[in-house]
Amino acid sequence: MNKRIIVIGGGAAGMIAAGTAAERGINTVLIEQNRVLGRKLMITGKGRCNITNACEDVETLLKNVVRNRRFLYSAFYGFDNMQTIDFFEKLGVPTKVERGERVFPQSDKSADVTAALRRYLIDNNVEIIHDRVDDVCCDEGRVTGVECKGRGFLRADSVIIATGGISYPVTGSTGDGYTFAENLGHTITPLRPSLVPLTVEEDLSEVQGLSLKNVAITVKDNRNKTIYKDFGEMMFAHFGLTGPIILSASAFMDKPEQCKIYLDLKPALSEKQLDERILRDFSKNMNRDFINGLDGLLPKALIPVIVRLSEIPPHKKINSVTAAERKRLTELLKNIEFNVTGFCPPEQAIITSGGVSVKEINPSTMESKLIDGLFFAGEVIDVDALTGGFNLQIAFSTGRLAGLSC
Repeated sequence: MNKRIIVIGGGAAGMIAAGTAAERGINTVLIEQNRVLGRKLMITGKGRCNITNACEDVETLLKNVVRNRRFLYSAFYGFDNMQTIDFFEKLGVPTKVERGERVFPQSDKSADVTAALRRYLIDNNVEIIHDRVDDVCCDEGRVTGVECKGRGFLRADSVIIATGGISYPVTGSTGDGYTFAENLGHTITPLRPSLVPLTVEEDLSEVQGLSLKNVAITVKDNRNKTIYKDFGEMMFAHFGLTGPIILSASAFMDKPEQCKIYLDLKPALSEKQLDERILRDFSKNMNRDFINGLDGLLPKALIPVIVRLSEIPPHKKINSVTAAERKRLTELLKNIEFNVTGFCPPEQAIITSGGVSVKEINPSTMESKLIDGLFFAGEVIDVDALTGGFNLQIAFSTGRLAGLSC
């Protein structure tokens, strides 16, 4: 009887795993419950698909992994970012590198990435089945196949679980893989959204929709310990804070309700330099009201908020603002405090933190240490990284390794 591999999940990890296994001449079946493959891929990078990151080496890739980076050593060295770029170039998807070394298809269309992966499957004779897997079956510690809702039992010598996490459930990431793994004796570490917007205690209705560039944040826990610092872009929303540096910060917050975020609006300037800048602006507007003298320093929507927080009377003449008041303004612009109340729901998260414990997976093969013939790939594993293409690289690297090993 010919050997058969079944891959559960038609996302990034599942498609590359199935194609890789089939390239080896093995009878490979990919089962996806959605009517189309790669639904989550279609919406990554705001519909442009940030394939990977063009950082200089594997060690830099690993530094951008937040949890269990050592587990990915073999996967990354076996199929790194440059090999990923070459893989897609050979599939007819030319790429480009943008700010932060983010790699996108030249077309700016995620559909080109999913179409290329689908061609990869078809060219290697992968059988694609659109059905829901209800269970992964095993006997005496070895995989025997899967039970499908529509097709019943399908025999397999190996099964790769690549079902994703719980983020963006509308794309089919409903957490089924965790159930399969847990039923087979695997430990599932606590699941939570990651790379997700944050809710805050403060009322941001006046500034919702305002984007800020070239700002810095510092995140501190309830012991006043700094757990994360970043520089870049963020945005105010009706619920709280979002944008690249906020999403990355969320990956480091195990208990967001115990965290505070301190925003520096002018990170390129020291307090002394900022005070000198404010003095120059004030000298040009000596006879104006305080509230009308900040337009060279701040976005229009932010001015009333800063005036209120500074406790300087809005209609006080600038030539009457005291040195102590100016010092208070300077400190405020360098250190606006937000009290985090929680994560936004998983459906707003880019990825899931937590998953199948890496202690129970062989990092050299992606095979379960508990069940022979059972493999894992992608977001279902307890590994996650920062934004910038690193999470898709995890999916491609672990998928490739599982496809080669099974």
